[in-house]
Amino acid sequence: MGRSALAGSRDRGGATRVPDDLLLDAAKSCVLNSGVRRTTLAEIARTAKVSRMTLYRRFPDVHSILAALMTREFGLLLHGVAAEVPHAATARERLVRSAVAGVKALVADPLMRTVLDVDAELVLPYVTQRLGATQKLAEEVLRDLVVTGQEDGSVRIAEPAVQVRSVLLVVQSFVLSLRPATAGVSEQALLIELRHILDAALAP
Repeated sequence: MGRSALAGSRDRGGATRVPDDLLLDAAKSCVLNSGVRRTTLAEIARTAKVSRMTLYRRFPDVHSILAALMTREFGLLLHGVAAEVPHAATARERLVRSAVAGVKALVADPLMRTVLDVDAELVLPYVTQRLGATQKLAEEVLRDLVVTGQEDGSVRIAEPAVQVRSVLLVVQSFVLSLRPATAGVSEQALLIELRHILDAALAP
């Protein structure tokens, strides 16, 4: 085996050994320091202390690694919020509490704040064109609670998919617009109103 072939073999082996979380942690650091638009694969590779080829083989472009990063970060955040919500008497109450807590957590999250402050146009496709992985994950969490709520009588009987999508649209608007919407209105007051909106929409 020639030297170049041996080097290539070693690099391929390195690509399989490098954990995705190491690469995603490096991408997160770069985004928080530079913003999404200024983050490059070369910078991520340097931060992760891996070769660019190792990174390219796993994530062919910046978009793919940033999409994976946001899916990981926001997915972990949403699951964490759902797990930490205090015991509720009904599934509807748990859904409402989880949704409001999720809004608060996402609005305060450093990665979400950086995206909205520096590169807000990047979220536009997920508002006007298609649902992203994080939105679909949120719908999975919501669907379980809606179905359970219909079973325990706390959620109005309707098509769960429609109810879940409607809740997602309301919650999403709060995540994207809560900070500028606090001009002249307190965040706490808006979150209380969100709780009333969701509770009334889902009540039998």
